[in-house]
Amino acid sequence: MSIFSFGEYHEESAYKVLDERAMRGSAGIMLLLAIIASINGFILKEYIVIPYIVGFLVLNFLIGLVINPKFSPTVFIARLFVWKQNFLPIGAIQKKFAWSLGLGLSSSIFVMSLFLLNDASWFGSVCILCLTCILLLYLETAFGICVGCQTYYLGLKLKLIPEPKVRPNCMGNSCEI
Repeated sequence: MSIFSFGEYHEESAYKVLDERAMRGSAGIMLLLAIIASINGFILKEYIVIPYIVGFLVLNFLIGLVINPKFSPTVFIARLFVWKQNFLPIGAIQKKFAWSLGLGLSSSIFVMSLFLLNDASWFGSVCILCLTCILLLYLETAFGICVGCQTYYLGLKLKLIPEPKVRPNCMGNSCEI
């Protein structure tokens, strides 16, 4: 196993996989952090908290994408919660695509939240992106629907993304393999 790898080969799969339970747990932790940031912005009007929380999420995505998801803080914590549960494999290639989208979304929120500190007119834009992020994290945490993964498969169908050598499974085996 390589330290710099998104996913690992498992005995039953011909493609790299991740643990679905740990990834959903990670999404739940990120959802909690996003809700804390939103409460600080919407209710308390404490905008200073938003860049710190979103900056942590950017760092979390970067560590997962550049090094290995096992070392990203939210996946590490989630693995502590699910360590006694059986490994449930999920294809890593579409998760990498989804995490790349998450990195882009959280980076946009981070940059705009820095502008928000000096100019409250940025609140609407930050608010819309934060609510989008919360919705996506909620769908993955509560229902196992990874919108980024579904976008990956839509890109495959439309031939916008090159077809992988082996087509991985998606959450709950909800797509064709």
